[in-house]
Amino acid sequence: MGLFSKLKNGLTKTRAKLGGQIRSIISSHSKISEELYDELEETLITADVGIDSTLAILETLREKVRKVSTNGDPEIIYDLLTDTIDEVMRPAAEEKPLNLGHTPSVILIVGVNGSGKTTTIAKLTYHFLKQNKKVLLAAADTFRAAATEQIVEWGDRLGVQVIQQGHGADPAAVAFDALQSAKARGFDILIVDTAGRLHNKANLMHELEKIYRAMKKQDPEAPHEVFLVLDGTTGQNALQQAKIFQETSGVTGLVITKLDGTAKGGAVIPICRELGIPLRFIGIGEKMEDLEPFDPSAFARALLASDEDSE
Repeated sequence: MGLFSKLKNGLTKTRAKLGGQIRSIISSHSKISEELYDELEETLITADVGIDSTLAILETLREKVRKVSTNGDPEIIYDLLTDTIDEVMRPAAEEKPLNLGHTPSVILIVGVNGSGKTTTIAKLTYHFLKQNKKVLLAAADTFRAAATEQIVEWGDRLGVQVIQQGHGADPAAVAFDALQSAKARGFDILIVDTAGRLHNKANLMHELEKIYRAMKKQDPEAPHEVFLVLDGTTGQNALQQAKIFQETSGVTGLVITKLDGTAKGGAVIPICRELGIPLRFIGIGEKMEDLEPFDPSAFARALLASDEDSE
């Protein structure tokens, strides 16, 4: 199955809420009018695209409509809107390549509990193993015993070693030991889990700074990537979470999970547009291979696709 088909299937609920309504609006109008634009605006906002991003999209859409010969035919709106959404998201996909040229390359994973952080670590591990990378995991979320257990369980399933310490151990010590081991044994990738607490920004910042300092003693450039995992089912709340983590943890990339189980996938648009952080991967299913590198063009097409649309 191609990427577009996987995305189309994975985004079924969002397609019904966003793409289906937009198609219905377009088909109900005989010509392009202010009323049509108003209805598009309402649909985009209620589909978690957000006010600012919706207004920006519609402004660009109007410009595109003015530049083409439409004869007032509203059907042109569908392709132009798809192109516009693609353009809005594209900088978040093309900003810069992943910084994984080091041996080992350290990826720090941050995000609130329940965002799909642990499953994302497993899927990222699988992604890199498929590229014949040697991967090591570090269970540095030591405040939640279940977090370490889950990482160890995934490590066993994937045949990957996990560096861990006891419940309540110093997360920075776990990260330090893991990087020391990764360097000594020639691992390509070290993925470090961290505690998913957001109730106190100062605590979060302090904890992450300790982890950073511990790793920088061995590699001044570590961590090379800091991935923030966001729960796609939370819609606009994911955007607010991202802004807090952006302030506290030096996020270099985003992973948006659970897009297959929500009608709030439209929130991907403002997350891309407003944060200025590359969106690296999206989760569109429960299988290991259902974590996909983000492709704004395929995503935009799938977002507005009908059931009949194909590759």
